[in-house]
Amino acid sequence: MRIIVLGAGVVGLATAYSLAREGHSVTVLEGEVKPGLATSRANGGQLSYSYVAPFAGAGVMGKIPGWLLDADGPMRFRPDFTRAQALWLLAFLRACNGATSARTTAALLRLAYLSRDALHALLAREELEFAFARSGKLVVYSDHAGLEGAKRQMATQAALGSEQHALTAAECLALEPALGHISSRLVGGIHTPSEEAGDCHLFCLGLEQVLRRSNFDVAFHFGTRVTQLLTAGGRVVGAATAQGVHEADAFVLALGNGARALASPIGVDLPIQPLKGYSFTLPITGLAPDISITDVAAKVVYARLGESLRVAGMADVVGLDTRFDNRRLDTLLRQARATFPQASHWQELRPWTGMRPATPTGLPMLGPTARWPNLHLNLGQGSLGFTLAMGSAAIIADLIAGRPAPILMDGLSA
Repeated sequence: MRIIVLGAGVVGLATAYSLAREGHSVTVLEGEVKPGLATSRANGGQLSYSYVAPFAGAGVMGKIPGWLLDADGPMRFRPDFTRAQALWLLAFLRACNGATSARTTAALLRLAYLSRDALHALLAREELEFAFARSGKLVVYSDHAGLEGAKRQMATQAALGSEQHALTAAECLALEPALGHISSRLVGGIHTPSEEAGDCHLFCLGLEQVLRRSNFDVAFHFGTRVTQLLTAGGRVVGAATAQGVHEADAFVLALGNGARALASPIGVDLPIQPLKGYSFTLPITGLAPDISITDVAAKVVYARLGESLRVAGMADVVGLDTRFDNRRLDTLLRQARATFPQASHWQELRPWTGMRPATPTGLPMLGPTARWPNLHLNLGQGSLGFTLAMGSAAIIADLIAGRPAPILMDGLSA
């Protein structure tokens, strides 16, 4: 089958790989000049298979006012006065309850574990260098109420296959001595030994090279921005670009935030909003964590990527504004320096900001659309794009082949 994948971020490339392994003829269309230059460029670096609880959680409603009033808080909201943003926010608020959060977490765990297995299978077949490490993850808490809530979540996830351990503050410090500078505020943490880390951009570059050098039937068209999806006879028949129209038997929309502009004119309304995040990448010159760290109090994540430390955080709902907010960068820098002051010389930061495509519930949309059965969605992974990419791609490949999905699709179907 001839299949066009729209988007060459980590989700699109994983999809192209899974489809090529099925023997399909795959064409990848990407507006950027290289793969992985947008949201996949410098994300948090953590492959967090057991930490997929949605942002729309049961306790979030009470925290939002404080976050919004705090200039340095982890969340910022600026209305763009569009209908799409208003509807997304209403749906997000409706999802902030325990029952919805539990269903979402269960679905995301199924997808994350599928993705982990698919990534491990990929690495067993192909040579990829992307600073991959099975270093585990430690989530540290500075308040007892938060830690007790995490222990309850840990017990719930244990029934779904997660292997995690609750640690005291002293045990956290023994596991990761670099946390010593915040020892006075630590009350404990949750350790997941099986979590991993890697450089998402390097993964994208490596996967592109695998597809080019293997016997796969894959063509890449970079610098090729799709301007319109063409339909006829109840099907999508082409993707129009400035360079011409590309035709195929099936299409996979993996463009993240860019998908809405293409889908809306053909009657597909996608509930996606960008959650703007920030990161910087430091050369490690001193005492830095070996294990991935999530500091819940500061809402900041840390991942060691070879000889670099990736620091990431923030979730700003500000429409499609891709500009750097220097105050947000400064907040992230201050929090990181206070936590790991000896990790680097703090001069070379390599800052990044990216727009993570999120649905109100946090569940991605996977599979064919009802209106156009040969148009498949692979969208809405939010901040879990790297974690969920391989599993999402496996589902798309199975559905296009006419096979049942490899996991229960409750809540995940497009």
